[in-house]
Amino acid sequence: MNKPAILKCMLVLLAVPALALASESPLHALVERYRQGPDHWPQANVDTGVDYQPLAAIAEQVPVPANNPLTAAKHELGKHLFFDRRLSASEQIACASCHDPDLGWADGRRASIGHNRQKGDINAPTVVNSAWLTHIFWNGRAASLEEQVIASWTNPIEMAADTDVAVERLSETQSYPALFEQAFGSAEVTPERVAQAIASFMRGLTLTNTPFDRFMRGDTDAMSDEALHGLHLFRTKARCINCHHGPQLTDNRFHHLGTSFHNVGDFQGRYRLTGAQDDVGAFRTPSLRGAAETPPFMHNGFVKDLDMLLALYNMGWWQNAELPEKGNDIPTAKLSPLIKPLSLSGTEVHALKAFLNSLNGTMPWMEMPELLP
Repeated sequence: MNKPAILKCMLVLLAVPALALASESPLHALVERYRQGPDHWPQANVDTGVDYQPLAAIAEQVPVPANNPLTAAKHELGKHLFFDRRLSASEQIACASCHDPDLGWADGRRASIGHNRQKGDINAPTVVNSAWLTHIFWNGRAASLEEQVIASWTNPIEMAADTDVAVERLSETQSYPALFEQAFGSAEVTPERVAQAIASFMRGLTLTNTPFDRFMRGDTDAMSDEALHGLHLFRTKARCINCHHGPQLTDNRFHHLGTSFHNVGDFQGRYRLTGAQDDVGAFRTPSLRGAAETPPFMHNGFVKDLDMLLALYNMGWWQNAELPEKGNDIPTAKLSPLIKPLSLSGTEVHALKAFLNSLNGTMPWMEMPELLP
């Protein structure tokens, strides 16, 4: 059976309706163990070598670097800069062009459109909860939000800015010098200050009050029985816990799942930075918080929805795929040993989906501010 046919069969399984839990069933007893709190949960099935961190509610205060303290004035300045198209070379692209509040602070595209209508080779992830990231961009090339701002701002296929030209443009406006003075103590506009202000704004975009977080903080009714069954599967049979753990539900590491095909989009992944064979096609594990609300998925955006994503994981991605001819000197990619076929039933897939949806909540939202004169 070819891959499209297998995937179609897996998607059919998702049509199986969820089943109510009888009070005397073993599954009901399992769910009740979860309602008693993490000390009563069954042990997670974690592979040898995985640096596992227990699941937990997310902190309600974001981490802030010592060299860029968060202030209301800096956050306000960053908000205006985030939506300001004048930062880009064409004066047509803002940060919000790819991170739209109406689309969960992503853009809903398989790959984003940048300077001169160039199509990128990567999917724009949400910036919500980015304050907790330790590696930024899919290949982890930035270590802080401030670095990420500069990298996107100057990338020739994103905003393509000459930062000296952009800051001069801002300096000549009526409004920005006063906002910079309020935020930094002087009216001087510099690339570093622009990056610090935008990073401060992004740190304020958080999703911390999901059903899962409320459950982990003691609200035992915050999650349904089906979602708790899904939580159990997430930690055991479905193997998700090997890469998605800790408060952010990510290991902050890089893995190759077989989604990178040579010479299609960004197929190099982490290898582009490290040159290590194990990093060919390896991309950062994203957090799952709010992720179900920002399709398409994966680094190249080829997974259109959550049902397709679960079907692919259930079949073990491309375990028996033949590697294509490379036509270059990049080493052959190695599939992550953490990815295996799962043999989940339709009912189990539904339960897992219910758990993933418990990681959703009310995304932060705001109207686009008016362009400052």
